[in-house]
Amino acid sequence: MTVFKFAPAPRLTETRTVECKEPGHGQFEISVVEQFEGGALSTSCPACRWTALNTQTSDLLRTVAREAEQADKLNAALFATGITPRFRACTFESFQVGDNPDKQRALNICRQYAEGFADHYRDGRALMLLGEIGNGKTHLACAILQHIVRVEGASGLIVTAEAIMQAVTDSFRSNAGPSKSELLTELAAVDLLVIDEVGMHTPRPGRDFMPSLLHEVIDRRYQLVLPTILISNQGRERLPDFIGPRALDRLREKGGLLAPFTWSSARVGGEA
Repeated sequence: MTVFKFAPAPRLTETRTVECKEPGHGQFEISVVEQFEGGALSTSCPACRWTALNTQTSDLLRTVAREAEQADKLNAALFATGITPRFRACTFESFQVGDNPDKQRALNICRQYAEGFADHYRDGRALMLLGEIGNGKTHLACAILQHIVRVEGASGLIVTAEAIMQAVTDSFRSNAGPSKSELLTELAAVDLLVIDEVGMHTPRPGRDFMPSLLHEVIDRRYQLVLPTILISNQGRERLPDFIGPRALDRLREKGGLLAPFTWSSARVGGEA
């Protein structure tokens, strides 16, 4: 059974039954579906769409139906990334670099990673975004995710280290939800996984299973030759305390990339 603990779906804000005006199509459920970029759209008669896609109809109707189907799939894929509303407008173009060469360098590394994703995917090449909080790491990671979904047709997911640990902890406490194995399988199923906020918790020597858990996640993807992006406010010297030394080695293999975020936080009033 497929488990989707981390990947959200668009909300259905309204559902009602209506009658299609086309003869023989009868009643169908119309839903108002939340859109990734804001607002909502109503679903159309499935029989009408099937007819437009599969029968001898006008090229215009077929094109409209095909575009609507593709838009629905893209909307679902974008929601499945887990990008929250705060970061949905984050693109490479909206990342402000000013005259700061370090910001420009980080932007270039992230843009090139996205544009060269086919090669990075083939090699399972990782990317680390390291630096102080509030300086745009999550912004650029979300820009990468949107690019690979929109342009490459790939799947992606961003999830915090804390959310992974909480989900696994919950799986130990209840048999109702997904198991730890199912959770790790979901994290290993996407083409690109972004693990955010690594190093935000306080390590507890001897009682902290976060490093071993994150190692499992990273190692599972490493074994499958799948790329991972890791975001942390810790430097390379401290990262092993939070993901384990072997996981750091996994991220460095195959020419793993690093984008340093060395400037001060630009966050004002909680806005990244």
